[in-house]
Amino acid sequence: MKRKVVDFEKMNLLGMKKKSIVFVLLLLIFPLFSCSTFISEKYTAEVPRGQCLPVFPDKDGWYGGDGAYSIKLDQERTLWLFGDTFVDREEGRKDRVDMDFVAGTTLAVSTCSANNEFNIKYYLKKKNGEFASSFGENEWLWPQDPFKVNDVLYIPLIVVTPTNKEGELFNFKITGHKFVRIKDFSAADPNKWNYDYIDLTPAISPDIRAFASTSVVYKNDVYFYPFYAYSKDQVNILGNILARIPASRIDNPAGAVEYFTKDGTWQNKLNPETVKVVLDASVSELSVRYHAAEKKWIAVYLSTQNKGDKLLYQAADKPEGPWTTPKTLGAPIPEVDPQSRLYDKNNFCYAGKEHIEYSRNRNLIVTYVCNSAEDSQNPTSFIRRNLFLYRPVVRAIGY
Repeated sequence: MKRKVVDFEKMNLLGMKKKSIVFVLLLLIFPLFSCSTFISEKYTAEVPRGQCLPVFPDKDGWYGGDGAYSIKLDQERTLWLFGDTFVDREEGRKDRVDMDFVAGTTLAVSTCSANNEFNIKYYLKKKNGEFASSFGENEWLWPQDPFKVNDVLYIPLIVVTPTNKEGELFNFKITGHKFVRIKDFSAADPNKWNYDYIDLTPAISPDIRAFASTSVVYKNDVYFYPFYAYSKDQVNILGNILARIPASRIDNPAGAVEYFTKDGTWQNKLNPETVKVVLDASVSELSVRYHAAEKKWIAVYLSTQNKGDKLLYQAADKPEGPWTTPKTLGAPIPEVDPQSRLYDKNNFCYAGKEHIEYSRNRNLIVTYVCNSAEDSQNPTSFIRRNLFLYRPVVRAIGY
């Protein structure tokens, strides 16, 4: 496979001061209402009435972020994780001109009322009076798909290091992976949770660009679908492979990671000649969830083609597959459709995924995020002028 790896890594335009950075995580989401000083068009909800569904308003200092992984903490609360985030103390902003951003991870907690109203509170961390990432004092950490084992919450993180190479759009590199371990998440404010880190980096190959693109706790193991890019000695691999760690070893993963191979067996060493690409999605963000009513595993992600112009899904009887041929999920993505008023030539979309906490029967609740390849430091850039861009878009789609 000869596609450029960088085309499938998350294009995140917020982290560098002199040059925008790009890293495509490619997720599935759904159009959400928002406002703009440049485009008057708003999204209209295509969702069933009487159902609690996510929406991401600008409040609590939060003005847009990508990622949007979610996990139920208990019967009432759902945790949301966002990547680099626009922030401002002023409420009611109509644009992002001169707005600050947090490079890393921000958190929110949502609930559903008895009347099926979705309520969300963003818990932005502050350090020395300034907004700061929820994790990483001196590190740049992007969130991935959280999971729980024995009532302990784990949040996978990607360690990002800027390269500061002038004139390069992709001026960063992935230098590691971690788990945040949270044993007690009962406090309402996530900033009050105590946590520690588990370093996953020594346990996995450096050719894995995103280990926990999605996470699944299944039987006695935690399954992951790493985005793997290998090119050496005439062996070229690009796609999502399958790895697992015994739940009993999640706190000590070194030597415990196994990889699914082409012959249907598991090996505890990643061999590029034998490892199986189970999903050709080639994305660093997606979802794989089990739908009990259908007795099927469903993978949801955003296409890497045409700037992320459509959501795709695949089905399987087992986490290992075989997976069905990708099928289009819902209508085309308007932000990259030249016929749409939401379109700009620099837009691209990614981070497609399902949020099974809200899905019902064969109606999936998915999100995606759209960004801009234009320099975000330009005060008149599209992403600075338009609040509808760079936030989770929510869509309810039958399949």
